[in-house]
Amino acid sequence: MPLITLGLEQIIQWKYGVMGSLGITLLSLGLKVGNSNCACAGVLILVLLFTPTD
Repeated sequence: MPLITLGLEQIIQWKYGVMGSLGITLLSLGLKVGNSNCACAGVLILVLLFTPTD
């Protein structure tokens, strides 16, 4: 499982940069610790990165 997580984080960082990596880190840390504020911040960052701009 850690190998899959590391691979996913590397793909996100390669495609979306440091902010993508920060979003994944905040989301996973928030879910692991049970802090909903941290998880919501991570989700918000990822949603903003994944939303296409016209």
